[in-house]
Amino acid sequence: MVHMTRSLRDKTLFITGASRGIGLAIAKRAARDGANVAIAAKSVTENPKIPGTIFTAAAEIEAEGGKALALPCDIRFDEQVANALDRTVSTFGGVDILINNASAIDLRGVDLLEMKRFDLMHQINARGTYLCAKLALPHLRKSENPHILTLSPPLDMNPKWFAPNLAYTMAKYGMSLVTLGLAENLAREGVAANSLWPETAIATAAVGNLLGGDEIIKRARKPDIVADAAHAILTRPSRECTGNFFIDVRVLAQEGVTDFAAYSVDPGHEAVLDFFLEEPISANVRKSAFHGGR
Repeated sequence: MVHMTRSLRDKTLFITGASRGIGLAIAKRAARDGANVAIAAKSVTENPKIPGTIFTAAAEIEAEGGKALALPCDIRFDEQVANALDRTVSTFGGVDILINNASAIDLRGVDLLEMKRFDLMHQINARGTYLCAKLALPHLRKSENPHILTLSPPLDMNPKWFAPNLAYTMAKYGMSLVTLGLAENLAREGVAANSLWPETAIATAAVGNLLGGDEIIKRARKPDIVADAAHAILTRPSRECTGNFFIDVRVLAQEGVTDFAAYSVDPGHEAVLDFFLEEPISANVRKSAFHGGR
């Protein structure tokens, strides 16, 4: 785990999809600094397959030392996002950080995927990310160190990433394109726009349900690795840190972390490489550190 002196104390984060998983882990990491966290998500009642609601998340955030605001919000709808941001500003006085974490996934191919599922992924992933950034910008521009961080992969046009699950790749890359465009557009204003992606599968209920249950979870890392990487990015000067497609282990290596075993669910199992990455990065990070490189 990483321990840094840089802090998010008194900063306000607006996080989509923060009722569980990676979004909640990022929220709790910020809460340990004493941050304010607005949890914008649809989960208002318990789902036995995917535990966690905005209300249970708020309780966990406050238990970690932060202030939480639970906001029922479906990011497909402009008015709901606008209202959620307005409530955040009226409660905490502004927005310093936007985390675009909410995402839909369906890995079926062209022959099997219904168009309603195609539309859902694009409404949440690409459009939702764009919408949240668009509506948050007037508030972010007032912050001393504004950041937009999107949970999306580096752009790689290798056809192998498109062939098996074309619609999902299009939707996730749509999120990454938002980062690409915003970073260029906002650079002179000092509003950072970056993407962050995990090297390996992350142990969340969604991953377990979709990709192989307990077996895949044993070969995954804890959401904390993404949360620690996000914290490192968000505490960097926004004018000096924008337009990047970060991988979690590379970010942590820059912070001096080269042993990632503590993040493994089961250190006895080799972690499964995440989508959109060609090869493992951790080994190269450790080797570089051993030889004194960065």
